[in-house]
Amino acid sequence: MRRGRRRGPGAAGLDFRSMDDDASLARLGAGKYLLVTTYRKNGTPVATPVWVVRDGDALGVWTVSDSWKVKRVRNRADVLVGPCDVRGRPTGEQVPGTAEICDAATTARYRRLLARKYGVLGRLTLLGSRLRRGLDGTLGIRVTLTSAPPAEN
Repeated sequence: MRRGRRRGPGAAGLDFRSMDDDASLARLGAGKYLLVTTYRKNGTPVATPVWVVRDGDALGVWTVSDSWKVKRVRNRADVLVGPCDVRGRPTGEQVPGTAEICDAATTARYRRLLARKYGVLGRLTLLGSRLRRGLDGTLGIRVTLTSAPPAEN
């Protein structure tokens, strides 16, 4: 049986940099880790790997309420997100997004989605966090992808 030729990025005139947001959401939401880059007040980027779930037309992450990333999101909502490994090394291109701190109901939904996605490890991590910090000790962050500004030539 003859195998077809494999085509890489750019084959057949496709430009993968212009993938629609839904494809990016599906790819990022299906990944095990998401690299979220937030910005300090002076503009310095800070990248952090987190667990991620798909939340309709956005991505959901879960973190400690008093973490620095929460403080940075409150000061500046624009972020970059992309796939990464457990140590935060990027494994793909980052895309721009807008982050917002979630209410208690959305945070609880993210906890359930994370427990389902990450199995036993997810359940144990969430349980340990709840025992240590209580339900108010963590919160969800919703990331909505934004279109990248057109590149200048």
